[in-house]
Amino acid sequence: MFEQTFKNIDDVLWKEAGCTTDLDYTEQTSWLLFLKYLDDLEHEKALEAELVGKSYTFIVDGSHRWSSWAAPKKADGTVDHDNALIGDDLIDYVNRQLFPYLQGFKLRATSPATIEYKIGEIFSEIKNRFQSGYSLRDALEYVDELRFRSQQEKHELSHLYEAKIRNMGNAGRNGGEYYTPRPLIRAIIRVVKPQIGDRIYDGACGSAGFLCESYDYLRQGKLTTKQLEQLQTSTFTGKEKKSLAYVIAIMNMILHGIDAPNIIHTNTLTENLSDIQDKNCFDVILANPPFGGKERKEIQQNFPVKTGETAFLFLQHFIKILKVSGRAGVVIKNTFLSNSDNASHALRQELLSSCNLHTILDCPGGTFIGAGVKTVVLFFEKGTPTQKIWYYQLDPGRNMGKTNALHDDDLQEFVELQATVAETEKSWLVDIADVERESFDLSVKNPNKAAESPLREPQEIMDEIAALDAESAEILAGIGGMLGG
Repeated sequence: MFEQTFKNIDDVLWKEAGCTTDLDYTEQTSWLLFLKYLDDLEHEKALEAELVGKSYTFIVDGSHRWSSWAAPKKADGTVDHDNALIGDDLIDYVNRQLFPYLQGFKLRATSPATIEYKIGEIFSEIKNRFQSGYSLRDALEYVDELRFRSQQEKHELSHLYEAKIRNMGNAGRNGGEYYTPRPLIRAIIRVVKPQIGDRIYDGACGSAGFLCESYDYLRQGKLTTKQLEQLQTSTFTGKEKKSLAYVIAIMNMILHGIDAPNIIHTNTLTENLSDIQDKNCFDVILANPPFGGKERKEIQQNFPVKTGETAFLFLQHFIKILKVSGRAGVVIKNTFLSNSDNASHALRQELLSSCNLHTILDCPGGTFIGAGVKTVVLFFEKGTPTQKIWYYQLDPGRNMGKTNALHDDDLQEFVELQATVAETEKSWLVDIADVERESFDLSVKNPNKAAESPLREPQEIMDEIAALDAESAEILAGIGGMLGG
């Protein structure tokens, strides 16, 4: 129903001089969608209040409401072009009046948990990149065609928005930080098995993929009014450092059905571990923290194991903020399992002694589009030391990449076998007593792997090289474009 509208918005953005990358497209679509969503939500609440004889106080005042400036209508419901701002007048209004007004909500809000605060935070973090008021007018009229009134409409919009986030992730570099393949997320959730009543946390939430997919997982079946309210208000918490990802995370959760998402705009790693109390801890942690980053010395002082590696700091944070008997699924680069530096060694020792690291999923190269590193997923429960680790080596039987992305079917066997910790050609058990105590090396060494297949035909090898070259060229072109912006 809305797919063509999204394509039309993209066409407008593609011609707009102020938008040069997929990240720009997603950012600009996000603030427009957010304001249209907010207008639909307010009108719905006003109607509900009217039906029970009450009045509703609008959050956004009359002159700044979507229906006043973005889509003024005639009596017959068509756009009133005589009163609709266009050209420089429209750009001037958005930059000088609308954005400053919306930014002011942050100061006027009663608490960070309110939708008012989220409005102020969003519009303090992004800017209008439209330079042509005629392009913006076109985009506004396309966005006005979208409706957020029913769950079905939100569901369709969430799929289209997810596709936009995926394209942004495939563009490489910064975009890739925000996007974890959804089939991998869904498999992690099926293993961790969050339940209604659990508090679920992602301290590096990016586009909120783990939180959105957890919501979809928990929404299955018939739920009581109390359970639905729990999902809305007290189940999900995300933290995100980067401005664009923060905005995308909020919009993504709204489209999945969470009206006022609890996404906090902060650098999680500035929190000192010694300040985390039991009441702040979570039942479930699902995360793919950024790796390869380098944190400053003062940030490292917040952690017992000092290291500049961002992912290792996040892992310490997750272990600390997980409740006793809480469950976690965390993506990390596979070198964590075998690195011989002091930080890696100490962190492995801490994980094995304070948690039951019961499962390690070894992901093939190319699982994360545009990322050269190989990754593993650590599944652990806090409170008892590790006795045995069940490993699974994921092998979809094809080279992974942009045109060969991960599917849900690729992970079905892993989820099924993990429930029984069965040993197969792709899976095996390691007794922690057999792990070398000096190094605590946990690297993936499959003892059950069948003998290597015979040498491949030269043409098959040449075809694979050509495909990899083409993919590398595309990724480099994307990075070049982003560096230019």
